[in-house]
Amino acid sequence: MKLRDLREAEVRGKKVLLRADFNVPLKDGVVAEDFRIRKTLPTINWLRENGASVAVISHLGRPKGKVVPALSLAPVARRLADLLGEPIAFITDCVGDGVRKAVERMEAGEVLLLENLRFHPGEEENDPGFAQELAAPFDLYVNDAFAVCHRAHASTVGLPGLLPAYAGFLLQEEIRVLSKVRDDPDRPFFLLIGGKKAKDKLGVLEDLLPKVDAVLVGGGAAFTFLKARGLEIGRSVFEEDLLPKVKGIAERAGDKLLLPVDVVVAQELSDSAETQVVPVERIPPDAMGLDIGPETVRLFSAKLREAATVVWAGPMGAFEYKPFAAGTEAIARALAEAPGFTVVGGGETGEAVIGLGLEDKFGHLSTGGGATLDFLRGRPMPALEPLMV
Repeated sequence: MKLRDLREAEVRGKKVLLRADFNVPLKDGVVAEDFRIRKTLPTINWLRENGASVAVISHLGRPKGKVVPALSLAPVARRLADLLGEPIAFITDCVGDGVRKAVERMEAGEVLLLENLRFHPGEEENDPGFAQELAAPFDLYVNDAFAVCHRAHASTVGLPGLLPAYAGFLLQEEIRVLSKVRDDPDRPFFLLIGGKKAKDKLGVLEDLLPKVDAVLVGGGAAFTFLKARGLEIGRSVFEEDLLPKVKGIAERAGDKLLLPVDVVVAQELSDSAETQVVPVERIPPDAMGLDIGPETVRLFSAKLREAATVVWAGPMGAFEYKPFAAGTEAIARALAEAPGFTVVGGGETGEAVIGLGLEDKFGHLSTGGGATLDFLRGRPMPALEPLMV
């Protein structure tokens, strides 16, 4: 896949609209984790160094077309200014006269951040009129938001039809790495699946099963597989309507499929929960499984050391709670030390890795969650099509 490279654009003196993904976690009105912001800095700085003025647009959360003050990008503007080492302007809308006037006043090298795109219903509706309003003050469009490239929104597919459009450096890096994994992975190629629910990963499993050499399933997703195998899983969360489908996938996977052999169980999901480790065949009827156990950690870690390529999507347990974080942490550390090339999907998996300070220990830590998996599955990526040469 060949994308229109930003380096080929003449940007000096131009007003550039940069679609970034600054959908980052906030805590008490402050950016709690800035990985996605930092990954966009090379594109922003290249534009500035080459004489462009840059207005950045992004979404944050799911305000559903309404102004939600708690989802304002103002804290992101403050963090971006810190990372750039100089003040930047924050505009309290992303369209309208205020934006137009602010952009007209910008000089080469200046950066401003516009307010949350999703405060307007036209963004997710891919409204052509909203796209035209966004584009009006600008000369050129750059997409550096891989994590939303599977979305057909005004800022991802509407804008490149209205302005000369290019791929930023983060977007190019994501496509380069993930294309190799999708089309020509070094083998053995393993898929490590976790997360809360099986339904979020079944499509990935079905599409990638013929392409991978092993599938390891942990997290909440594993309990639907264990139930489909005929085991009693106590009060563990599972998806009854998916049992026939999961059973079929397990049968097709055969020896490729590895499931937990022990789990950490508790009667409640809390930071003060009392836990015990039990074999999967002996989950108490009044308990729920909330993490993989130490024997599963050993089994999975040993298997993962055999891989030349691993894609990891989904934590191994309810890692947000201390009693159920050990499995995810142990697997993250095992993968960080494994000899193969490991791709970590974004979302919760990325949060876990970054929280452990391991982000530089993996072959590729993607900024995308759903976008990463859709790309690897070969599903349509609407925002990439207008950027292709």
